[in-house]
Amino acid sequence: MKLFSRSTSRQAPSGIASDDADAKHPEPSTPEKGQSQQETEDDLDGLEYPQPSKMEKYLIGGYTPKRMLKFKSPKSMYRAINLFAGLAIMFYGYDQGVMSLVNLNPNYQRRMGIYPVEGNKRNVAGQGGIVCVYYGGTLIGALIAGSLADRSGRIKAVVFGCLWAFIGAILQAAAQDITMMCIGRVVSGLGVGAIDCVVPVWSAEVSSHKARGAFLAIEFFMNIGGLALAYWIEFFLYQYNVSGASMDSHEAMAWRTPLALQLIFVIIIGIGINFFPESPRWLMKMGREKEAREVLQATREGDIEEELAGIKKVVKFELETSSVNHYAAMIFPRDKYSRQLRWRVVLAVWLQIMQELVGIGVITVYAVDLFKTAGFDETLSKLLAGFNNISYMFSVVFAVFTLDRYGRRSTMVWGAVGMAITLLIAGICDKYASSDGPQQKAFGAATAAFTFIYTVIFGATWLTTPWLYPTEIFPLNVRAKGGAWSVVGWSIGNGFITMITPFLFQAIGYGTLLLLFGLNIFVIPFVILYYPETAGRTLEEMDTFFAKGGKWNVFRSSQRIREQGIADWRWTRKYHESDLQDAEAASGSAKGGSAGTEVHETHRRDDWKRRPLQTLRRKGSAAGIM
Repeated sequence: MKLFSRSTSRQAPSGIASDDADAKHPEPSTPEKGQSQQETEDDLDGLEYPQPSKMEKYLIGGYTPKRMLKFKSPKSMYRAINLFAGLAIMFYGYDQGVMSLVNLNPNYQRRMGIYPVEGNKRNVAGQGGIVCVYYGGTLIGALIAGSLADRSGRIKAVVFGCLWAFIGAILQAAAQDITMMCIGRVVSGLGVGAIDCVVPVWSAEVSSHKARGAFLAIEFFMNIGGLALAYWIEFFLYQYNVSGASMDSHEAMAWRTPLALQLIFVIIIGIGINFFPESPRWLMKMGREKEAREVLQATREGDIEEELAGIKKVVKFELETSSVNHYAAMIFPRDKYSRQLRWRVVLAVWLQIMQELVGIGVITVYAVDLFKTAGFDETLSKLLAGFNNISYMFSVVFAVFTLDRYGRRSTMVWGAVGMAITLLIAGICDKYASSDGPQQKAFGAATAAFTFIYTVIFGATWLTTPWLYPTEIFPLNVRAKGGAWSVVGWSIGNGFITMITPFLFQAIGYGTLLLLFGLNIFVIPFVILYYPETAGRTLEEMDTFFAKGGKWNVFRSSQRIREQGIADWRWTRKYHESDLQDAEAASGSAKGGSAGTEVHETHRRDDWKRRPLQTLRRKGSAAGIM
C-alpha cells in the first residue's frame, strides 16, 4: 500500500480535523465524474431551503432571467462580467483617492472650519478625522452586505450599497460644514464597503476564472486607475481655479466637482448590475435550480453538469452547516470546525491591517505633503504625486508574474524587504532635503525617486495579495462573510493610518518614512511564521491544512501534516514533487529509530559547515522565501 500520495490531502474532510471532532459538519466533496445526475439530486432531498429575507421586498433591483443580457458566446459574457466588476473596483479606487487633493483646497478647509491646517493641532485632527470616519462606514457596510448577500442575493446587496453611496456622494458634494461632510463620508463608506465586499465574491462565482492572473491584473489596474483619475481631475480643476477671475467660487468647484462625479459610477453600477446574472451557487441554495442552470449555460463553455453537481454538493454542505454561517460563530467558536473559521478570519483581517501598516495609505493620500517636505514647491509636489499614481497603476501588471510564479509568501516577504530598503533611503534623503545646503535639490530628487520605487514595489507585491488571500482560504459556505471580514481589516488599517498621518508629518517630518521602514520589518515575521502558502492549491487542500495542521505556526502545522503521511505537507512553499521523496525519507528515518535520527542530525550539521550558502538557500526555499 502506498502511504505517501498527494491525493491523500484531497481525501481529507473539508474543515474537519478528525472523525470524532464534529460529525455534524460533513465533507463538501466534489462528485465523481461517473456519478449520476439522479444521485446528485437525491443528495438535496429532505433539505430545507432558506426562506427569503423579510427585508427583501423593501430592496430594489435584483436578478430576473428575462432581464439578463444575452451574448453570442459564454466568453463574451465572461469578459463583460470582468469589465463590469473592474468598473466597480475602479469606483472603489476613485472614492479612496478623491480626498488626496480635496484636503489641500483652501476653500474646502475654510468651509470645514479647519483652516489653516499647518501648525494647528485641532485643524490637523479635523482633517484626519474627516478622512478616517469613511473607514468606519466601510467596516459597517461590509458586515451588513456580507449577511445581505447570503440572504437576498449578490445583486441586491450591490444595489443596496449603491443606494448608500449615492446618498453619501450627494451629501459630500453639497457639504456646508464639517458635520455634514463627516455624515456624508460615513454614508458613502457604508455603500463602498458593501460594494467592495460583494463584487469580488459575485464575479468569482459567476465567472469561470481560467485566466485568473489576467483577471486580477485588470481588476487592480482599474482600481488604481480610479485613484489616479480622481487625482488628475482635481489637479486640473485646481490649476484652472488659480487662473480664474473668481478664485473662491472656482476653488469651491475644484473640490465639489470630483466628489459629485462619484454619482456617475454609482448610477452605472447600481443600474447595470441588474442586467447581469446572479450567482449560480446562491440561486441553487435558494432552491432555484432551473435559474442556476441557465446562468451556467450562459457563462460556461461546454458541459455544465459536472460543475452543477459540484455546486449542489457545496450547497448541501452549506445548508447543513448553517449554524456556523454567522459572524458571531466565526469569532466565538463552539466546536473545532468554527475554531478553524476563526483562524482564517484572524489571518484575513490581520493581513489587511499589515497592508496598511507598510505605508501605502501615507504615500497615496498624503503624497503631496511628503514631496513638500522633500523641498519641492506645491505645484511640482502635486505633479509628482500624480505621476506616482500612474506608475503605481502600471506596476500592478507585475503581480501577474510574481504571485503565481513565486507564491504569496515569497511575494509578500521580499516585497516588504524591498519597501523597507527604499523607505530607509528615502527617509535619510528627506532629512537632508528638508535642510538648506548645496545638495538639497539632489537629496530631494533622491527622495522622490525612492518614493516612486516604493510605490512600484507595493503595486507588484502587497497590493493584490491581501485581497486574493481571503478568497483562497475561506470555505465556499462562508465566502461572502469571509470577504466582509477582509474589508473589516482593511477599514481598521486605513482608518488608523489616515488618522495619525497628518500628525506624523507635522511632528516628525522625515521620521515618518523611517517609522514606515520599521513597520515593514515588523510585518515580515508574521508572514513567515503564520501564513500558509496558497499558490497552486485547491480550496479542498486549504481545508486540509486548517483541519490537519492544528497549529497557528505554519512550520509546526507542516510538521504535523507530514507526520500524518500527507505528501503535500510543506505549507511554507508551493507544492513540489520532491516533497513526496522527502516525506518517504523522513518516514524511513523514523522507522530506523534514534540511530536514523542521529545520522540525519549529523548530516544537517555537516551541511552547514561544508556548504553554508547552499544550505542557506535550501532552507530559504523550504521556508518559501527563496
